Amino acid sequence: MTARRTFSLAAATLLTAVPATALRAQEVVLPKTLAVTSYDVGAASYNQAVALGTALGNAYDTSLRVLPATSDVARLIPVRQGRVQFGIVGSESFNAAEGTEAFSAPEIGPQPLRMLVGSNSDNCFTMALRGDAGIESVADLRGKRVASVVGAPALQSNVAGFLAFGGLSWEDVVPVEVASFGASWEALINDQVDAITTITTTGLAQQAASSPSGLKWLPLPAWDTEGWARLQAIKPQFSPRNGTLGPNLSVEHPVACAGFPFPVVVAYPEQDADLAYNLTKAINEQFDNYVKIEPAMVGWAPDRQDFQWVLPYHEGAIRYWKEVGLWTDEAQANNDMLVQRQDLLSSVWDEVADVPALEKTARWLDMRRDALQDAGLPVYE
Repeated sequence: MTARRTFSLAAATLLTAVPATALRAQEVVLPKTLAVTSYDVGAASYNQAVALGTALGNAYDTSLRVLPATSDVARLIPVRQGRVQFGIVGSESFNAAEGTEAFSAPEIGPQPLRMLVGSNSDNCFTMALRGDAGIESVADLRGKRVASVVGAPALQSNVAGFLAFGGLSWEDVVPVEVASFGASWEALINDQVDAITTITTTGLAQQAASSPSGLKWLPLPAWDTEGWARLQAIKPQFSPRNGTLGPNLSVEHPVACAGFPFPVVVAYPEQDADLAYNLTKAINEQFDNYVKIEPAMVGWAPDRQDFQWVLPYHEGAIRYWKEVGLWTDEAQANNDMLVQRQDLLSSVWDEVADVPALEKTARWLDMRRDALQDAGLPVYE
């Protein structure tokens, strides 16, 4: 999917008025306390947030508070309300920007999120399988027990995308409700489900690999272009990747799976540009330190950034990426398009502001579809 991003006139003026060498000479300045949201304790984004916090604390005497949350909306509402500055989140950021799934609710709507950094690691997304469940491909999931995480529609749509890869749907499996992402792993280990959606480097995977049933990963081979077309129709943020990080995985024994930047550090446009700049810079300056704590954070490296993903970048982050020479004309074009898309969605949401709550979601989704189609843009329902 293409994307466009734009930085503010103020940021552009700053970049033209201040020599790049002077900008590079600036020391990182962070407040004594920062706060971020993440997935629940034990999840990959939580572990990475904690590792980042350790590095920031050692380098800048900054305390990073990590607030775990079990639902997609719960990870972003504190950021929107200003109770925390940033979110370290996953694919729900795409749904948030689009106003789909949980973010189509009457009280929420599309969220104008902005990225700072994304992690493109050697891990990836697929389904974790009980080693004794007899599952070798998506087709083998028919009739199997699959975890459905309550309050996490982004995770449920991950499953829908993986099932669609093999021509299946939720109707072809046995959904088993679990309370959280962490609870889905407990269910897998305790033989309550046969498969769950996950990233390969979550800390809970090692427990499953050490359990009596063992752990396998569902392959999503890149050569199956029809399967990938079905998957991306549901989850456009995914693309083929070979995963080499995680239990039972290595360079010699990879799994063909789905990748996208995870986690991503996000904020709202109103977040202070200097703070966004300094955190982006700090994240890159401290790379060698936090990757020693959490090797999966190799994907946070500057040369692994994807500036043409599905979210626009924050003006403060853009200032940094331009400063280090990684922001290109293509990245700017991507950013511009995505900001324009968000502006369009926001204007449509404003049009349904007075629609009664019971009717609002349906009206919004209809008007959203029409507006995107009229603008010649993909709908991504």
